[in-house]
Amino acid sequence: MSFEWTDIFTLLVLIVYFYFLASTIIVLILENRNPIRSLAWVMVLMFLPVLGLIIYAMLGQKVRQKKKIRKLSIRSGSNSTKVKPDLSPLAHHTLSDNATGLIRLLYNGDEALIYENSKIDILATPQETFDAIFSDLESAKDHIHIEFYIINNDEVGNRLVDLLTQKVKEGVEVRLIYDYWGCFGLPNKFIKRMKKGGIKFYAFFPPRFPFVLSRLNYRNHRKIIVVDGKVGYTGGINMASRYLYGNNLGMWRDTMVRFEGAATLGLQEAFSDDWYFEDRTILEDVHYFPPQKSFSKNIVQVVDSGPDTNFQSILHGMYHAISTAQDYVYIHTPYFMPPEVILVAIETAALRGVDVQMIIPIKSDASMAREGNCSYFERMLDAGVRIFNYQKGFLHSKAWVVDDLICSVGTSNIDFRSYEQNFEISAFIYDAETALKIKSLFTNDLNDCVEIYKEEWKKRPKMQRFRESLSRLFSPIL
Repeated sequence: MSFEWTDIFTLLVLIVYFYFLASTIIVLILENRNPIRSLAWVMVLMFLPVLGLIIYAMLGQKVRQKKKIRKLSIRSGSNSTKVKPDLSPLAHHTLSDNATGLIRLLYNGDEALIYENSKIDILATPQETFDAIFSDLESAKDHIHIEFYIINNDEVGNRLVDLLTQKVKEGVEVRLIYDYWGCFGLPNKFIKRMKKGGIKFYAFFPPRFPFVLSRLNYRNHRKIIVVDGKVGYTGGINMASRYLYGNNLGMWRDTMVRFEGAATLGLQEAFSDDWYFEDRTILEDVHYFPPQKSFSKNIVQVVDSGPDTNFQSILHGMYHAISTAQDYVYIHTPYFMPPEVILVAIETAALRGVDVQMIIPIKSDASMAREGNCSYFERMLDAGVRIFNYQKGFLHSKAWVVDDLICSVGTSNIDFRSYEQNFEISAFIYDAETALKIKSLFTNDLNDCVEIYKEEWKKRPKMQRFRESLSRLFSPIL
């Protein structure tokens, strides 16, 4: 019996393929991931020949890729310039044990500085948000730092570039970071306009050979604006006209927070870290971190989380706030495919008698995400959580409030991607006045919602249940 060269070649290809398959599975097991996630990936690798390896190369190389990312980050031991946090300001504030514990948690996990006595404005309509942003940008005298997941080539995006170009002509330093994949559709002429206008900019974490596929899975979802080191913004909104005019989902509802004073320095530091990631220069000059005015008595911690940090600090913070809640927890989120720890915290709070309410959009810009959201509803309803479907348009807000004291506005959704893969940022705010504003926004949004009731929900068609369960299977790896 003789072998043809084609037979030998086929045998070699199979040997190489199974070598890589076995090696990948062994590495996957040795990484000691969540067993459910590991099993999901093993199933993908085993039952999707060749395609499974490609998908894993794009989405699954979590531990090894994160190590490479941390080496690039200024937060690594050799690069870090972060000031050691000081807890002494806590002595000047009367806070609950829950709030104090949360502050210490974020201090230990993220080295989150304590910023005192900022001016805090909550912005919840697109018009007031963009009016405030562009007004502050127009008033810039020294520098503008901007970071967004999405900047569209539309009315809002072009207005931004025109204004930034004008500020460069006036002698203002302008730096901009946008996510490579979030802005994948930006035309070259748009990018050339920024370059010609003198704007210093980077596409964050673009694909580079040979890591093209593995870089696809890491997105910079942070939204940051800093003007002259004195005014700062963060929250869920992107630079896109759909917020002003809507799209096929209707009008978009989002939440932003505007700071004046000390909390702006936290956003400046986060931007500086991300600028170093791409430019390898440290923005540490005093004019980027100027002295701040003192406003109302409050505390803010700016918490960033992602592949460049050691801990999932935003997840830890939300878990602690829910777990220690005494009266209520109100949550806005467009995507709800939570890790088990958050799901258990929500259920436990509801079973303790805490009033837990969630607003989730009935429409979504990703059909699988909507089905995945729904797969968690029955379990929460059984625990006593009240769930409301937002019907006026698309709810994109990422905000929550606990007990008239602790609240958060940021970029993080309640899903695996936000907690484990994306670069995210959230402002944790300890202030009764701001908490009541977030609470008021939540209760006002209930007027545009329909509540889901347990008895009716359990009657939904079996095919719908199947689609939900199928979507949920992919939630840990998407």
